[in-house]
Amino acid sequence: MELKTLLLTIEDGIAVVTLNRPPVNAQNAEMRAEITELFDTLSDMDDVAAIVLTGAGKVFSAGADIRERPNLAATPGAYGRHNRLVRESYYAVVECSKPVIAAINGAALGAGFGLVMGSDIWVASEDAYVSMPEINVGLAGGVTFLQKFFSQSRARRMFYTGMQVSAQELYRLGLIEACVPAAELMPYAMGIAREIASKSPIAVRLAKEAARMTLTMPPRDAYRYEQGNTVALSKTEDTKEAQRAFFEKRKPVFTGR
Repeated sequence: MELKTLLLTIEDGIAVVTLNRPPVNAQNAEMRAEITELFDTLSDMDDVAAIVLTGAGKVFSAGADIRERPNLAATPGAYGRHNRLVRESYYAVVECSKPVIAAINGAALGAGFGLVMGSDIWVASEDAYVSMPEINVGLAGGVTFLQKFFSQSRARRMFYTGMQVSAQELYRLGLIEACVPAAELMPYAMGIAREIASKSPIAVRLAKEAARMTLTMPPRDAYRYEQGNTVALSKTEDTKEAQRAFFEKRKPVFTGR
């Protein structure tokens, strides 16, 4: 696929997706359509085991391109189409079959923070920060996701005021895996990605699915669901190889079967 607002590299089973729309990687309709198509594609690629999502330059993403909004209300159906595109670009990340690591290289605002919250694992540089600043331009969106990760008080303060939360504070709250100097961000994220890529691809796919699906299940049903996954995995060649390698004290060689 041809990409105009994203960069993609794939090496050793790791896809690096870079938001690339200077100067601040603001998300317009074109970028959102590309995010949706690309993550759907990566979901089905056998040679991709994990994904690192980051931004070009010194900003992860400044959020929605506000320049698109004034014309939406004037055209019947335009807002509905716009909102659908916004939702689908977010859920393409959430529902991707491969684990997604957000390498937050700078400000992640609004919809930019949304992409982070749609990712599985977060890592940030020391100069990064997040916020939901929609209130500052007379809008209100994102509290659904804020309240998933933050306390009620912090989530609503952020939502009502556009408050910025630094990478250091995110680390203190236990929301990010690491807060590192900018030069160490991608190596740290790639290290996590390589560790994931070393596992059975079937097991990782079911682990990602279980992590997402069990969030909305009652505990008893969620536990039974995971047990079902374990039973299914136990019948695969990858699991048999993993267990042989464990007893033989060697690295397993997975085939994805």
